[in-house]
Amino acid sequence: MQLIRNYLRPFLLLIFNLFVLPAFAQQGNYIQLLGQQNKWVDSVYNKLSRRQKIAQLFFVRAHTNKGVKYEDSVANVIDKEQLGGVVFFQGGPVRQAELINRYQHIAKVPLLIAMDGEWGIGMRLDSTLSYPYQMTLGAIQDNTLIYKMGQQVAYDFKRLGMQMNFGPDMDVNNNPDNPVINYRSFGDNKYNVAKKGIAYFKGMQDAGLLTTAKHFPGHGDTNVDSHFELPLLPFTRQRLDSLEEYPFREAIAAGINGVMIAHMSIPALDSTKNRPSTLSKKIVTGVLKDSLGFKGLVVSDAMEMKAVTKYFPNGEAELQAFLAGNDIIELSMDSKKAILKIRKAVRKGLISNADFEAKVKKVLAAKYWAGLNNRKDVITTNLLSDLNREPARQLIQQLSDAAVTMIKGTTESIHLNPLEKTAIVSIGVESYTTFQTELARWSPNCHLFLVNKSTPVADLNRILEMLKQYNQVYVSIHDTRTRPASKLDYSNGVKQFIAALPANNKVVVSVFANAYTIAGLPGIEKSAGLLVCYQMSDELQRAAVKVITGQLKPTGKLPVSVNVYFPTGTGL
Repeated sequence: MQLIRNYLRPFLLLIFNLFVLPAFAQQGNYIQLLGQQNKWVDSVYNKLSRRQKIAQLFFVRAHTNKGVKYEDSVANVIDKEQLGGVVFFQGGPVRQAELINRYQHIAKVPLLIAMDGEWGIGMRLDSTLSYPYQMTLGAIQDNTLIYKMGQQVAYDFKRLGMQMNFGPDMDVNNNPDNPVINYRSFGDNKYNVAKKGIAYFKGMQDAGLLTTAKHFPGHGDTNVDSHFELPLLPFTRQRLDSLEEYPFREAIAAGINGVMIAHMSIPALDSTKNRPSTLSKKIVTGVLKDSLGFKGLVVSDAMEMKAVTKYFPNGEAELQAFLAGNDIIELSMDSKKAILKIRKAVRKGLISNADFEAKVKKVLAAKYWAGLNNRKDVITTNLLSDLNREPARQLIQQLSDAAVTMIKGTTESIHLNPLEKTAIVSIGVESYTTFQTELARWSPNCHLFLVNKSTPVADLNRILEMLKQYNQVYVSIHDTRTRPASKLDYSNGVKQFIAALPANNKVVVSVFANAYTIAGLPGIEKSAGLLVCYQMSDELQRAAVKVITGQLKPTGKLPVSVNVYFPTGTGL
C-alpha cells in the first residue's frame, strides 16, 4: 500500500496543480488592466465621496488572537471609516476566515485582504503549513520549485479569502548583522535574489494573487531595525543603482503587481534630514515611478513603525506618504486624522485631480483583478484540511531536499556505515530531534546524545570523552528561536564543545540554523563533512538524513558568504 501511495504522489500533485489552482486564477495582467477603462472601477469610483475615495487607500491591522474586543474595535474602524483593506497578522485560520466574512459584510466596497506571507500563511497563522525561509530557498538551484511554491501559497491565500501577499522580500542581504531582513532574503547575490523573487511572485500572480516586492530600494545592508529607529543607507547613487535596486528593476520588468517602500534615510537619493524613503517624493515618484517606470501599486511599509512616527506624528506621515506617491497606506496610527489631512491637501490642489483619480482607481482595479467585484464568503467547511493538503506537504519536502548544501566533504566521506559504532549528537535542544530518530533507523549500533544551549562544562567534557569511543559521530546543530539570527544563543562552553569534537574520528556536522552562524563556530570547518540546512524544520532534518544515507545528492549552493572558508556559491 505504501508503495502505491508513493507511486501516486507525483500524479496527485499534478492533478492538484491542473484542476484546483486555475479555479483561482485571473485573466490578464494587472498592470495591463490599469491602462484599460473598467466599468466596475468607474462605477464604484463615481459613487464615492472624496473622503471615501481617500479611505480606499488605507489598510488597517487585524488579528484573531487578541480577543473579541480587539476584533470589534477593527470592525468599528472599518464601519466608520470605510477603509480600503485589512492586513491580517497572528491568529488562526478558521477564526480569520469567519472574521474576513464579518468585515466584508460591513464594508460598502469589498475590502482588499492582505498578509505578510513570505513563507506562506504559516508565517502568521497556527495550524497551517510554513514553506522554507527565503534564505533556504536561495540555496535551491531549480527555480521551478519556487514557482510551484508561489502557486501553493496563492491557493492558501485565496482559500482564506485573501487577495494580496506582501511578498516576496527582494532585498539583497549583504550584511550578516542585519537584524530585520537576514534569513528573509534570498541571499547576498543580486542575480540570485532577482531570479528567485521573480519565480516566487510569478507563481503567485499566475494563480491569481496580488504580490508586493519589498523593501524598495533595498533594506539588506542595514544594521538597524526600522520597527524601532530610522536606518541609514549611506551609499552612493551608483552603488544603489547597481546593487540594491537591481532585483526591483528586474521584478518590474517581469511584471510585479506591487512594490513596498522601506522606511530608510538615503541621503544619496533625498538629503532631507530624518525623512524616510516612504515619505520622499524624490524616491517614490522620482526613482521608482519615473526612473524605473513602475506603474503598479506602491505600498508603504507599516506607518506605525518608529522609523516614521518618531519624526512625523499625528497623521503627518500618512499625508507625506500620499504626496510622495504611495497608493496604499498601510497600518496608520490614526486613519481618521490622516484622512482629514489628506482631504485638505486634495482640496488645496497639492495633488492634481488626474493623479488623485489614478491613485484611487489603482486600488479599485486591484480589487477587480482579484475578483472582488464578485466576492463570496469564505467557506469554512474542510478549511483546515484544504490548508494542510498532501501536495503542499510534498512540495515542502522537495524544497527542503533541494536546499541541503554540502560545503565540506564528499558524499563518500559523510556516508553512514551502519556496521560502525555511531554517536548521534543533537545540540541546542532539550529533547531528541527528528534528525536523531530518522538517522537512528539506519544505524543499529548507535547511541543518542543531547546537549542543550547551556549544558554545564563538566557534562560537556564527560560527553567528549565518551565520543572518543565511537567510530563515527553525526552532529546536528539547532536554533530553536522563532527568528533564526546570525549568531547562536549558545553558552561559550557549548561553542567550545563543538570546536573540541574529536578530530581523529569521522565527525559530520549538519547545521539547522541560519547559515551565518557557522562563522561563530570556529573549528567546525575541520569536520569530515559539513551540511548547511538553514533552519530547524522536520523536512530539512529528513533531507539531511537522506544525504548522509546516500538517498539524496546535495545540490544546494550557499546563498550568502559565511566567511573566507565558505563564500557565496559554495556547494558540492
